[in-house]
Amino acid sequence: MASNVNPTVRRRRLGQELRRLRELKGMTAEEVAERLLVSQSKISRLENGRRSISQRDVRDLCGVYEVEDQRVVDSLMEMARDSRQQGWWHAFGDIPYSVYIGLETDAESLRVYEPQIVTGLLQTRAYAEALIEGALPETPPADIDKRVQVRMRRQERITAENNPLRLWLVLDEAALRRVVGSHHVMREQLEHLVEMSRLPHVTVQVLPFDVGAHPGINGQYAILEFADAADSSVVYMEGVTSDLYLEKAPDVQKYALMYEHLRAQALNVEQSRQFIANAAKDHAR
Repeated sequence: MASNVNPTVRRRRLGQELRRLRELKGMTAEEVAERLLVSQSKISRLENGRRSISQRDVRDLCGVYEVEDQRVVDSLMEMARDSRQQGWWHAFGDIPYSVYIGLETDAESLRVYEPQIVTGLLQTRAYAEALIEGALPETPPADIDKRVQVRMRRQERITAENNPLRLWLVLDEAALRRVVGSHHVMREQLEHLVEMSRLPHVTVQVLPFDVGAHPGINGQYAILEFADAADSSVVYMEGVTSDLYLEKAPDVQKYALMYEHLRAQALNVEQSRQFIANAAKDHAR
C-alpha cells in the first residue's frame, strides 16, 4: 500500500460523499435500502465509514442516485478500492480500536482529556505494559506485547520530524497519583511526560483535585481534527466492548466548548510541568 493512502480516512470521505449524493437525491437511507434490498443499517455503516465499501456497493449506489458524470463514478470507485487496502496497523492482526488508529494516523491535531491514566501517545513502554496487564488481566502475554508494540508505533506521530501530530492534553491529577506498575515505573513515566511537554507541538495541562466538579467529570474523550477541509472533526470515546464516534457538528462543538472550560480551569503549562515534576519526586521510593 502507498504510504499516503489511509484506508480509514478513505472510507470516511467516501461515506460522506455517498451521503451527500443521497441527500441531493432527496432519499432517506431506508428508501435506498429498499431499492437495493439491503438493510438500512448497512447503508448507515457505509455512510459513516465504519464498514468497508466495495466497488459493487459504489456502482449500485451511483445507479440509485442516477450519477451521470462518469468522472464522479470513477473517483468514487477509486476511493472504494483504496479503502479496502490495509494500513500499517493491520500487520499486527486484529486491533479492537483500529478505526481510531486510522483516524489518529491522519489527524493534524488531537485534544485529549484523560481522567485516570497518561494518554497512550505519551506513555513509556513499562507504563504501557503495566497498564494493559492491569486493565486486561485475562489477556495472553503475546497479545499484551502486540498492544504495546502498536502503542509505541503510534507515538511516531509525536516524534516525527515532518508534520508531527499537534497534541493538547488535559490530565487529571488522579493520573499522576495512581501507581501503575510500581513507583519506579511511575517516576520514569512522569519524568518522560515532563520532557515530552517541552516539545513545541505538545501541550500538557494538569487539572488538580482542588478544582472540584468540572465539565470532564463524565470521563475521557478526544477530539481529532484534520488538515483536509473535507474531513469533519471527530469526538472519540473509548469503551470496554465498543467505542463511540461523534461527527455531527453540534456534538463536536459541545465537546470542544467543554474542552475550553477544562483548559481554563487547569493549571497553566509551566505550573503543570512543575506539578508533574513534583509528583514524580513523590514516587521516588
